[in-house]
Amino acid sequence: MCVDHLQELHGLPAFDFPEPGSDRKLPAADSVAWRLAVDPYGDHSEEGFDGLWARFLDTVDPADVRAIVVGQWGEPYDNDSSGVVKHLVDARDRLTSLRAVFLGDLEAEEAEISWIEQSDVTPVLDAYPLLEELGVRGGTKLRFPAVRHTHLRTLSFEAGGLPGEVVRGVAASDFPALEYLEIWLGVENYGGDATVADLAPLLAGGRLPALHHLGLCNSEIQDEIAAAVAAAPVVAQLKSLDLSLGVLTDAGAEALLGGQPLTHLTWLDLRHNFFSEPVAERLRAALEPSGVEVDLSERGEEWDDDGTVHRFTAVAE
Repeated sequence: MCVDHLQELHGLPAFDFPEPGSDRKLPAADSVAWRLAVDPYGDHSEEGFDGLWARFLDTVDPADVRAIVVGQWGEPYDNDSSGVVKHLVDARDRLTSLRAVFLGDLEAEEAEISWIEQSDVTPVLDAYPLLEELGVRGGTKLRFPAVRHTHLRTLSFEAGGLPGEVVRGVAASDFPALEYLEIWLGVENYGGDATVADLAPLLAGGRLPALHHLGLCNSEIQDEIAAAVAAAPVVAQLKSLDLSLGVLTDAGAEALLGGQPLTHLTWLDLRHNFFSEPVAERLRAALEPSGVEVDLSERGEEWDDDGTVHRFTAVAE
């Protein structure tokens, strides 16, 4: 599966802030999600992200900016996101309308997802108490110690391997307004060492009273996650559930079928699965008559190596 550049953020279309000397007409500061990225091999590579950031704040009225998408900030395997985080924190008194941030909007041609080096991103939440949406792509070096934030509504992590420390930090955080949580857990070979036990505080319910969408995706332990979700109290408050992109087999589907009712959901995303057709039909028969939209598309590819069956998550390297 290809991970592409964001097309929008916070309901606003993404707009690439132009290179130096461009005569491209700029939209109103509050009408787009500003995508800030540098090409370390391009014609203006000498400007660097520091220069780009300063030029952005001097060109666009920062007080009206509502959403920022940060793309490539340098060589992804030589520069982590700590400098970007510092720029955001230092500009908090100028970016007074900022409500959404996405860090790491790189596609495969720029860097494999496991090459993107992040950092502790929670200072962004501390600096912007009115922030409503935070997204992060890349799990290498990512840190997320427990934090309290009363306005955050959407939190997402896209990773080929998400550290268990990050999952535990999210689970211990206090987000009373959070409605949408998406976590790509990834695989152990790329640092994805989270366990079902790390997810337990999230699955128990109560910590996230406003949550109505939960995504636990792209995991090589997807069957274990499905079994835990099948009995998780938090499911009762959800409108949509996403267990896509991972190694979900008939065992995980059987756990969902034998667990608590899911007929209150409007949407169940099980894309990139390894189900047999009879089990897929049982899922449809159990849920679709109740109006649940079940996505069973993108059957994963598996291969047999001398009797050992190999299955892969949708996003890893």
